[in-house]
Amino acid sequence: MRTEVVSEPGLPERPNEDFAAVALPASGQGGCLVVLDGVTPPAETGCLHSVPWFTARLGGALTELTVSCADLTLTEILSRAIARTAEAHAITCDLSHPRTPQATVVLARWSAHTVDHLVLSDSALLLESADGSVLPVLDDRLARLPRAALATDELIDATLRNKEGGFFTAAADPSAAERAVTGSVPRDRVRALAALTDGAARWVEKFGEGDWTQCLALIRKEGARTLVDRVREQERADRDTRIHLGRSKTHDDATVVFAEL
Repeated sequence: MRTEVVSEPGLPERPNEDFAAVALPASGQGGCLVVLDGVTPPAETGCLHSVPWFTARLGGALTELTVSCADLTLTEILSRAIARTAEAHAITCDLSHPRTPQATVVLARWSAHTVDHLVLSDSALLLESADGSVLPVLDDRLARLPRAALATDELIDATLRNKEGGFFTAAADPSAAERAVTGSVPRDRVRALAALTDGAARWVEKFGEGDWTQCLALIRKEGARTLVDRVREQERADRDTRIHLGRSKTHDDATVVFAEL
């Protein structure tokens, strides 16, 4: 089995807020991958802890529960992991704050028979079949919102963030897990998986360098590092002109996890 993990901060002087893990249970019958993209807050969050603290806690809980609790669905696992993480700082922090530390989630688990998957918010999971075709699993609620609704951080927090008609992230409310995009496919229909935070998915979504099938083919052939390097090249070329709309910052944390089953 081939696995590859690349995670790079957007700026070297800032901590990487992403989390990535691949775990293979001792049974040898399957495995899991976990990718989180921590949401950078614009200002006060009501929390004493950093976003990396939160993603490390939530990512660690997700990895442990996904490996050890095969009887639970991925939705149940995400709900329990959110609750466990919230309990770790509920006494010291205001978890009702709309910007309490939070993250997007990609979670996949494979056994001898199935590949289960879950995506919450704007990271991406790619499922490659034996013939090389790729099925992207996306939670596109944020992308479908009109730009006017995203005019200010205050407007987003008041009307859209973790609200009906808006979009959902893994923050402090375990019920957000029920909003995730989930599914299951037979193991023999999937030969590889790739999970990308939106900083790496820019290659497709912002810069239009290729489609999802070409993106996974690039990762398979040249490696996850090559995809991140090419995103950085496009970011540097576009730094001054900002001709690609919808990009609020030049560089973003970029994470790619690849698993060939």
